[in-house]
Amino acid sequence: MSKARSHLRAALSLVAVSMRGAKTEVSGRRGLSACPAPREPGMEYQDAVRKLNTLQTNASYLEQAKQQRGDPQKQMEAMELFLARSGVQVEDLDQLNIIHVTGTKGKGSTCAFTERILRNYGLKTGFFSSPHLVQVRERIRINGQPISRELFTTHFWRLYHRLEETQVDLAVVEVGIGGAYDSTNIIRKPVVCGVSSLGMDHTSLLGDTVEKIAWQKGGIFKPGIPAFTVQQLEGPLAVLRERAQQISCPLYLCPPLEALEEGGPPLMLGLEGEHQRSNAALALQLANCWLQRQEHRDLGELKTSGLSIPLQLPLAPVFQPTAHMRHGLQDTEWLGRTQVLRRGALTWYLDGAHTSSSMQACVRWFRQALQRHQRSLSGPEVRVLLFNSTGDRDSAALLKLLQPCQFDYAVFCPNLTEVSSSGNADQQNFMVTLDQVLIRCLEHQQHWSRLDEQEASSTLQSPPQPGGPAPLLLTPHPCSASSLVFSCVSHALQWITQGRDPIFQPPSPLRGLLAHPTASSGASVLQEAGAIHVLVTGSLHLVGSVLKLLEPSLSQ
Repeated sequence: MSKARSHLRAALSLVAVSMRGAKTEVSGRRGLSACPAPREPGMEYQDAVRKLNTLQTNASYLEQAKQQRGDPQKQMEAMELFLARSGVQVEDLDQLNIIHVTGTKGKGSTCAFTERILRNYGLKTGFFSSPHLVQVRERIRINGQPISRELFTTHFWRLYHRLEETQVDLAVVEVGIGGAYDSTNIIRKPVVCGVSSLGMDHTSLLGDTVEKIAWQKGGIFKPGIPAFTVQQLEGPLAVLRERAQQISCPLYLCPPLEALEEGGPPLMLGLEGEHQRSNAALALQLANCWLQRQEHRDLGELKTSGLSIPLQLPLAPVFQPTAHMRHGLQDTEWLGRTQVLRRGALTWYLDGAHTSSSMQACVRWFRQALQRHQRSLSGPEVRVLLFNSTGDRDSAALLKLLQPCQFDYAVFCPNLTEVSSSGNADQQNFMVTLDQVLIRCLEHQQHWSRLDEQEASSTLQSPPQPGGPAPLLLTPHPCSASSLVFSCVSHALQWITQGRDPIFQPPSPLRGLLAHPTASSGASVLQEAGAIHVLVTGSLHLVGSVLKLLEPSLSQ
């Protein structure tokens, strides 16, 4: 179960089940009944999540498993076995009406747009995504809402005990990221597939070029099943085309959103940012194709037999979006992606960008949002960056992209809501140690300091001064007066807000929070500012920890 669960965590897929006579195997197949099952004492939601977390094993074992990675194809065979042990056959999945989406960035937003459109047509929808922001049950949504704690708990323990009866190693040693060898590719008969924007991410698993990554992502294509892609760079687009030809999958290029707006009013999107337009364009094609195939309509250009893909990809149909589609795009909500929270003098900009391409899009969105903002007349404006980055991502490259935003302060902290997460199972992560995440934050600070030095040296037309090594203490780097490192998100928010956020009101200020001169002087600046603009980015997990504190209702 644990391997299956870990693979299923990471790619995104969406199931739409018609309420007009389509089969509803999601709730009706054996072992997946929605009827409550008896729970033993102590088997509550937090207990289930804690048990789930222990299946991640520990950081050292995970690293060893990565080094000893075997044949990826065996992961798919193992997935079939885990399904069978849980009471589900691959043939059961064949009966579901699935939209399968992969990509490097934008796949979550694309699925959110698509799900909202289909729900507007009166369809019952199921939506799986990863990672979660605040609670693990967010990964599974029915009709746009996370499943209840009770439902998650019921099915977790039922599945856990069923797998325990056929005792094998339950340690999680793999994390899926979508594509050829990801366990979501156990889906053999989706209705339609989609590929969002491709770029460099998870290079240790997917490959060190965008072309290799495109090969992996194109692995979700299926014979005769229509697939759509947004515009990609020439290299990865050629790879996707070749993969489609090899698999006999009809692959189409999405026309830009502007083409679908011709002759009608502009399409309004519920998600901010210019980059969301390509996600919306892909979502419209996916929803339109799904609706046509379910209604057995003539697909027009979407021919699934006698396939012959030309050298250039054929353009997907240009159609007039229906009222349901328009309202779906406008009503879409997807927390933690180009999200804005306005709280008096404080404005929070939350975006989980964690690749170079997504960070470029995030910076454009943030700067455009600032330009639209009416300047405060009650005092100076302050810009604060709250950043963290995890895994094998190049944090120096991400931070360099953020430099043009001209932040007054850069704040770094781990993705920990509090110093100890023992009381909050949803935020636990056993794949890294506390020392590792704190040292990484200090490395972020050092990168930022060096960038500051280079910028200052360039301005003065003098050679850059090398930055010294970051001390292994949670104190600012000596070469940067505008950066701070905190041990958790709660401490970082206490310093940034200075008690001015009407919802985030910690019971009492921490001793020593203003011990360092930068923290002390910065506190005075933040207290007197007419407006404080805070960009939270670099990691979806960081955004989730911030949302947990700023929006307590998400934890209910």
